[in-house]
Amino acid sequence: LTGIFLAAGKEIAKEYEGRIAMDDRIVDACAMQLVMKPEQFDVMVPTNLFGDILSDQIAGLVGGLGMAPGANIGPDAAIFEAVHGSAPDIAGKGVANPLALLLAACLMLDHVGEKAKADAIRTAVDKVLNTDNIKTGDLGGTASTRDFAAAIAKRLA
Repeated sequence: LTGIFLAAGKEIAKEYEGRIAMDDRIVDACAMQLVMKPEQFDVMVPTNLFGDILSDQIAGLVGGLGMAPGANIGPDAAIFEAVHGSAPDIAGKGVANPLALLLAACLMLDHVGEKAKADAIRTAVDKVLNTDNIKTGDLGGTASTRDFAAAIAKRLA
């Protein structure tokens, strides 16, 4: 399957030759390069399995899956979500980090042309984490999901 995927990618890249550079990597080398020199990547198009592994690794670099938003954007539709999925094992316990969903909402706002609103949320997130020092357990804090969300809402008010 990965061979077919790579061949298709190379074929499509020919259509954009001279405008977009295409490079392929073995997934383990790519994982290392994402840690060592992430700025070399603009867009990645991996298979589902490798994309899931690499997105979890990247999430770890910024604080964990609780801080990783996701976006799937196509020509006719867009879906925005937390990278980690629904986390049913902690549902209703008040310990989930809502940042991934909030940041996914920011991506959605950017997508629909509401950048100022997205930036206001991002600023509130920054202030809650770094000025107010309110964090959920996955970030080393003690705030519940509700407390963290209330702190964001207070900053936005």
